[in-house]
Amino acid sequence: MITSSNKKYRACHATFLLACKLLASMALMTSLVKAEVTPEELPSPVEDSAVRSFLLIDQLEHTTTRYTGGDKDGDAVRFNTSGWIGGDYNRLWLYTEGTKVYDGKLEDADVQLLYGRLIAPFWDLQAGLRYAKPLSDGPSRSYAVFGVQGLAPYRFGVQAATFLSERGDISARAELEYELLLTQRWILQPRLAVNYALQEVRDQGIGRGLNDIELGLRLRYEIKREFAPYVGVSWQSSYGGTADFARDRGEDVNEWSLVTGVRLWF
Repeated sequence: MITSSNKKYRACHATFLLACKLLASMALMTSLVKAEVTPEELPSPVEDSAVRSFLLIDQLEHTTTRYTGGDKDGDAVRFNTSGWIGGDYNRLWLYTEGTKVYDGKLEDADVQLLYGRLIAPFWDLQAGLRYAKPLSDGPSRSYAVFGVQGLAPYRFGVQAATFLSERGDISARAELEYELLLTQRWILQPRLAVNYALQEVRDQGIGRGLNDIELGLRLRYEIKREFAPYVGVSWQSSYGGTADFARDRGEDVNEWSLVTGVRLWF
């Protein structure tokens, strides 16, 4: 039979054990709070301000052009590059492009140095300076540049910019391209470029309104992601005053080109 004294003894014993456990827990917590942690033991912060860089030589190609208005062909080398340095939100962009006829001078030269700010996922707002010389024997111009570049839905690459020249002339350009993956290595890249001007600039061969349209189709094989030879075709046509200026210089306003080149990025 369990007496009342035994019940009191068991209750006191249980209370004592509970108190010991509470005291031990408090002592452990106190020791953890007071423990000194050296800087070497602290976790390293996540690096989110690293400076990175990227350079893409999108076109480095030999072109053989067939002029639709005549019987002559023309051979040239053409380049189109883009690159940036910076972080996830702020970047310094560089764009260059041009065409060098083998027995002539550099033409269609274009260099842009822009500051880019991330305004939405995959989209940069850009502003900066541009140097352009459309004709090999014509004058050059400097411009202020305002534009955007990014990746539209369905993975269309978009670049659009407005240019304000040192003489107050306003023009614009829009480029659209897409990469169609036929396989993991074979990629078909269509490209569209359009130029438009609000004013006529006779000494640069630029008319008012729609200047020209260029369509390209290039098929590349990525031996490595960073190295891909390609072949393709390109069609370019001038319109309005730009076409008239081209005819005055004895040039054709419609041309087809066969291209072979290599695409590189670093």
